[in-house]
Amino acid sequence: MTPAYPWKDAVLRMQHPCVPLTGGSGPRSARLCWLRVPGVCRSRGLAFKRYEMSAKTPRSATARCGVARGAWPNSRGRGLTVGGVSVIGGVSGGAGAGSAAMAAAELERLRMAGAGMAIAVLTSGGDAQGMNAAVRAVTRMGIYVGAKVFLIYEGYEGLVEGGDNIKQANWLSVSNIIQLGGTVIGSARCKAFTTRAGRLRAARNLVEHSITNLCVIGGDGSLTGADIFRSEWGGLLEELVRDGQISEEVARKNCRLNIVGLVGSIDNDFCGTDMTIGTDSALHRIMEVIDAITTTAQSHQRTFVLEVMGRHCGYLALVSGLASGADWLFIPESPPEDGWEDLMCERLGETRSRGSRLNIIIIAEGAIDRNGKPISSNYVKDLVVQRLGFDTRVTVLGHVQRGGTPSAFDRVLSSKMGMEAVMALLEATPDTPACVVSLSGNQSVRLPLMECVQVTKDVQKAMDEKRFDEAIQLRGRSFENNWNIYKLLAHQKPAQEKSPFSLAILNVGAPAAGMNAAVRSAVRIGICQGHTVYVVSDGFEGLSKGQIREVGWHDVAGWLGRGGSMLGTKRTLPKTCMEKIVENVRKFNIQGLLVIGGFEAYEGVLQLVEARGQYKELCIVMCVIPATISNNVPGTDFSLGSDTAVNAAMESCDRIKQSASGTKRRVFIVETMGGYCGYLSTVTGIAVGADAAYVYEDPFTIHDLKANVEHLTDKMKTDIQRGLVLRNEKCHEHYTTEFLYNLYSSEGKGIFDCRINVLGHLQQGGAPTPFDRNYGTKLGVKAVLWMSEKLQEAYSKGRTFANSAESACVIGLRKKVVAFSPVTELKKVTDFEHRLPQEQWWLNLRLMLKMLANYQISLTEYISGTMEHVTRRTLSIEKGF
Repeated sequence: MTPAYPWKDAVLRMQHPCVPLTGGSGPRSARLCWLRVPGVCRSRGLAFKRYEMSAKTPRSATARCGVARGAWPNSRGRGLTVGGVSVIGGVSGGAGAGSAAMAAAELERLRMAGAGMAIAVLTSGGDAQGMNAAVRAVTRMGIYVGAKVFLIYEGYEGLVEGGDNIKQANWLSVSNIIQLGGTVIGSARCKAFTTRAGRLRAARNLVEHSITNLCVIGGDGSLTGADIFRSEWGGLLEELVRDGQISEEVARKNCRLNIVGLVGSIDNDFCGTDMTIGTDSALHRIMEVIDAITTTAQSHQRTFVLEVMGRHCGYLALVSGLASGADWLFIPESPPEDGWEDLMCERLGETRSRGSRLNIIIIAEGAIDRNGKPISSNYVKDLVVQRLGFDTRVTVLGHVQRGGTPSAFDRVLSSKMGMEAVMALLEATPDTPACVVSLSGNQSVRLPLMECVQVTKDVQKAMDEKRFDEAIQLRGRSFENNWNIYKLLAHQKPAQEKSPFSLAILNVGAPAAGMNAAVRSAVRIGICQGHTVYVVSDGFEGLSKGQIREVGWHDVAGWLGRGGSMLGTKRTLPKTCMEKIVENVRKFNIQGLLVIGGFEAYEGVLQLVEARGQYKELCIVMCVIPATISNNVPGTDFSLGSDTAVNAAMESCDRIKQSASGTKRRVFIVETMGGYCGYLSTVTGIAVGADAAYVYEDPFTIHDLKANVEHLTDKMKTDIQRGLVLRNEKCHEHYTTEFLYNLYSSEGKGIFDCRINVLGHLQQGGAPTPFDRNYGTKLGVKAVLWMSEKLQEAYSKGRTFANSAESACVIGLRKKVVAFSPVTELKKVTDFEHRLPQEQWWLNLRLMLKMLANYQISLTEYISGTMEHVTRRTLSIEKGF
C-alpha cells in the first residue's frame, strides 16, 4: 500500500546533509510527488517514497514538492536541522531524525566510496574539443568520492616515460579549463606503447603510484590499446615480480586494472556511440566557414569545393552538407555511381539556370569512387571548370576543425561522460569488461569496448569489400536517415502524382534559430509528396488576415543558415480571431496545419482542437514542431533554438569570466531568458562552470543565498578569485537580479565586488548551430511525412475529416526516439500558469552542476548508466539526432 498523507497533516522532505547550491533538483508535480527517502525501495540508484497531496499546492518553499533539497547552517523557523528532515504536522521528530541519519550515512558512504582508489586519466591520439571538460569532470568526481586522481601528461608516451609525466591532481588543478580547446594535459601518439616492452614500463609506472583505474580519452586506436594493456596486466605484473622491480605484495595489491574509455574523436567514427567528444565543435567550425564562404561565393557567382576531415567516416561531411544545403556531397561510405561527373555538372548547371549565384560541394578527405579510387577536391574543381566554365575555388579546412573553443554540447557531454566514467570505475568488478561511456539520446550508457571496436572494424571491412549499403547501415540508423534526407532535399524530384491535400506552415511565438530550417524541409518534402504547400506570415494573426501564399521548391533556397523567422512570427492565439481563421481555412481548403513555435504554438493548436466541436473546418491534421529558446514545450526533451541560445549565452559568459579573472575578486551575476523554465540557466551554468544557477523549478530561500555567498567567500581565498552566478529571469518573484546584486555586494563587501549582466535578446539572435539546423531539417521532414499518412487515413469521398486526438500532435525527441504526442494528452502534464511541462528531464543535470562547483551534496538521485550491448539490431534503432 502506498502511504497517503493529507497535505495539511504532513510533508516529508529529505534534506541534503550539507550546504546546497540552490536547493533541490526534483521536478514539480500537481498531485503525486516522489520524495527521496534513503532505504525505501531502491531502483537503478534511486530511492523514492510516494505521497499523495492536494490537487493545488502553493508556491511557498514548504509547499513545493520534489526530490531532495538542501539544508543550510543555522536554519530557523521551518523545523529544519542541519542535514535533517522538514517535519510539518503529524510526522514524528524521531522518524525525521532517523531519515536524517540515513541521509548523512548515505553521503558519507558516497564520499568514502573511492577511498583507497587511485584513478589516472590521459588523453591520447588526435585532440578534440571537449577533452578538457572530460578531464575536469573525471578529476573532480574522483576527488569527490574520496579517490586519488592522477593526470598523465602526453598520453601513452607520458605513461611509458613516467616521472613528472604522472602528477597527482587537486580540485584547482582543473579550474578554468572547461572553455579551452585541445587538451591541457597533452596528447601524443606513442610507438613504444604498441610493444610489450613499452607496456611493461607503463605498468611499472602505474604500480609505483598504486594506480589500478585508468580513464582513457581518445579514439578507437587508443581505446584498443588500453584493452590490450588490461588483458596483459596480470602477465606484466608477474614479469615485474620476476625481474625484481616490484614485490609480490605490491603485485597482489594491484592485481586488477580497470579500464573505462571516453571516445574523443571529431570524426564521430566510433560505432555504438551517438556522438563522440569534439564532433559538435568540429561541425561548428565547418559551418562558420561555410557561412563565411557563402557570402563571397554569392558576390562573385563562384563554386566552392570544401574538403573536410573524415578519412574513413563521412559524418562531418554528411551533417555539414545537410545543415548547409550543399549541392553535392562525397562521403566514403557511399561512393557516387559510375558517370557521376556528368550528373553532378548537369545539376550544378541546372541550379545556376534557376537563379542561384553559387554552388557548394562538400567532400570528405577519404572520398572514393565505386572502384576504390580516391576523389580529390582538386579533381572536382578541375571538372567543374572544364565542363561548366564556373569560377571555382578549393578550400581545405584541415586542422581548423580541431581548433577553437568547445561547443556547449561538447562541454556538457564531456562533463556528463566524465562523471559516469568514475561511477563505472567505482562499480567495476573482476568480471566487468572494459567499457566505453557513451550517450544514448540524453541518457548515459556503458558499452563493452571491444564490441564497439569490432563493429567499427566491420564498417571498414564492408567498405573495402564494396558492400557500401551495409557500411551505411553499420554506421547506425541516424547516419542512414541523415543520408536519405540529404538525397531527398538536395535536388527537386517531381512528385509521382498530384495529391488532393493542401498544407499550411506558420511560425508562432518568439523567433528561434532553426525555424527556417524546419520550414524549408517541410516545404520541400511537401512538394515531393505532391501536396499544395502554403506559408503563412505572422502566425495565427496572419492566418486570420489571409496572409497566405503558395510556395515552390526554390522559394526556400538559402533559408537553412538564417536566424530568426523568415515568415514572421507573433504571439497571437487563435481564440482572439477564431472565426476569421476558420474562414481562411475553408477559403484555401487547408487540410493540414504545421505550426512551428514555442508554448504559444502548442497552446494555439490545443485551442483549435478544442474548437473542433464548433467548427467542422478545424477537423484537419495538425502538428506542432517545438521551437523556442526556453525549451519549455511539453512533449519533447529539446526544442528548436535552445541549442543556439545556450551557445550564445555560453560565449557571453566565457567573456565575462575572462573579465572577472583579469579583475580578480569579482563576481558576475548574469540573467538569462527562459520565462519560468530554467533550462537555459542550468545548461549554460554547466557549460561555463558557474558557481550557482538559480531557477524556478529548484526553489531557494534567503538561507540558500547566504550559503552561496559563503561558498564564494571561501573560493576567493584560493587561486581562483572570480565567481559567476546565473539567474533565470523568473526564478523568484522577490529575489530579483537587482536583489541578488545588492545581497552579494553587501555580504561580500571587502572580499569581492559584484557586477550585473543581463544577456537579453542576444540569446534569440545569430545563425543557428549545426544541431538546430540538422534538428529542424529532420523534424520538418518527419512532421510532413506523418501528416501525409494521417491525411490519407482521414480522407474519404473527396474530403478530409480528422477529429481524433491522434490527428493533432507535438513532434519531439523524447529520450531515444522521435515521438508524436497528442496535444490533448499533453494538457494533463502541463502547468499552463507557468508555461512548463510538469516533468523536465534536465533537472537531473543540476546534480552535476552542483558537484562540479564543489558543493557537498548527496548523489542518491544520480542515475548510473546501464551496460548495453552493441549489435546490428541495436544499431538499427534510431536514437535521435
